[in-house]
Amino acid sequence: MQTSTLFIFSLFAFAYALPVPFLNHTSTHISTRASSTVSATSLSTNNTTASNKKYVVAHHMIGNTFPYTSQDWLNDIKLAHASGIDGFALNMGSDIWQPARVADAYAAAQNSSLDFKMFFSLDMSILPCSTVNDATSLRALVTTYLSHPNQLRYSRGSSTQLPLVSTFAGESCKFGQASVADGWRTQFAQHLDLQGKMTFVPSFFVAPNQMSQFQGAVDGTFNWNGGWPIELTTDSTGSSSTSLSSTLKNLLGVNTTTNAIGKLSNLGLGENSSSTNASSGLLNLEDALSNFIGSTDSDSQFLDASSENNVYIAAVSPWFFTHFGKNSFNKNFLYLADQHLYSKRWESLIPAQVHSGDNSDTNSSNASSQPSISDQVDIVEIISWNDYGESHYVGPIEGALPTGSETWTNGMNHTAWLSLTSYYAAAFKNGSYPSISLNEERIVMWSRTHPASADATSDNVGRVPGSELVLDAMWAVTLLSEPANVTLQIIPFSSNSSTGSPLAQQTFSIPAGLSKITIPISVPDAMDSVSMRAVVERGDDDTVMDLDASSQGFEFVKTPQQFNFNAWVGCAGGGCVA
Repeated sequence: MQTSTLFIFSLFAFAYALPVPFLNHTSTHISTRASSTVSATSLSTNNTTASNKKYVVAHHMIGNTFPYTSQDWLNDIKLAHASGIDGFALNMGSDIWQPARVADAYAAAQNSSLDFKMFFSLDMSILPCSTVNDATSLRALVTTYLSHPNQLRYSRGSSTQLPLVSTFAGESCKFGQASVADGWRTQFAQHLDLQGKMTFVPSFFVAPNQMSQFQGAVDGTFNWNGGWPIELTTDSTGSSSTSLSSTLKNLLGVNTTTNAIGKLSNLGLGENSSSTNASSGLLNLEDALSNFIGSTDSDSQFLDASSENNVYIAAVSPWFFTHFGKNSFNKNFLYLADQHLYSKRWESLIPAQVHSGDNSDTNSSNASSQPSISDQVDIVEIISWNDYGESHYVGPIEGALPTGSETWTNGMNHTAWLSLTSYYAAAFKNGSYPSISLNEERIVMWSRTHPASADATSDNVGRVPGSELVLDAMWAVTLLSEPANVTLQIIPFSSNSSTGSPLAQQTFSIPAGLSKITIPISVPDAMDSVSMRAVVERGDDDTVMDLDASSQGFEFVKTPQQFNFNAWVGCAGGGCVA
């Protein structure tokens, strides 16, 4: 079932379900789509055993924890544990106070009475690694916690589980040796201090076929960049380049850096062109982009280059946006996170049957055309728990934020994403999707705060590379024990709790299980801003969940003062974790 009332002007299509007619007041056809549904009782194809137990961990930035107390660590641990997360990868930098926070983290885990683990993710983009002495300091740091009861231990193909150690970067570290591989091999992995005492799974930013040089130095691979479709954004991973990648240029057939989406959207939109042709053009574009959302192509390349018993850590991330100017960290770009990236990436790593719903709103298959890599993935690392500077945090906003990042994080809580994390983490570890009881139902909803094409009135950093791909939309995921009607609404923004009549809405008939739905969002000419709302009903219009983002402060403004492509995320229902 579906109804629609629209003022939406932005062009919009969705790529992984059949199009549903969606009209605005100018009678231009716009396609919106609801994705397939994940069964609550999906079949397992991989029953894990004690010898190949799977873990879900979250990347925790120690650099943002300067004011943390033991209670802060305990709060993080309890919330993460309740969300299906088994441990923290502690991103350790060079500040002299960071070892004390690491000690607090391990102690809090031990005192928590929870089976919660810690391990190092040595930040080699910051830690010195050019001399033998640098390696000595690094080994001393690692050996301090090898025997700690809350140290995460993991090995593949062996009954002896060794302490896990990881990195962020390190592909240029020589530790005074002739090559990077020799440096890591002789001064770290095979040094007498550590040889045979750890499982070393770094995140080196090298091509998959270059990992062979590290044979004897590493015990696996962490594919950090696998969490996002980075090939769509810039030529240099993590750069602030304003050029679109060659992959994206070839995909779009354009040679410009300005509003590639807009240019393709305008094809077939002349006075004598039909809206059907325009919708078809958009649909083809979104279909093309959807091939990159949640893809495991890069994972497969690293796995193909790995030895049989190498440990593999896959990255999962809900978002990426950073906006630091040249007088700061000089990082200003985003990675595409549309089309329910967080859900689709998780689903690509879970060895369970994914099927379509039995109704017209969700009757398309979302099964991946790629071979499943689930049996080869040992650990999922969520990026991140608290990296506020890059907007992909799922934990609460606390601690010491990087200077300037408060501009795009204030009021932008992401803990509602933990309500999806708990569901997917259970499915990944157990090999089948958990059932959903009536009191565990929830709906999670998110959106950005202004149109992608908006001009900011007082932003001194500049436009955001990658925003050429962004759709103006509200996204939602439902976890239902029974079928229900779910209505997504665009509503007037109000600072009080009262909600005005919807400016636009669409109702979907949603089956039990997990479903992904979306509608466009924009601001009418006569208004400055709007908000959003989701209502879940059963029976005779019996409301079982109501998520009013306006009453929680979410405002989608027509003209922002500063660019902000971070996400506001909310959750309603008894199954909300936070």
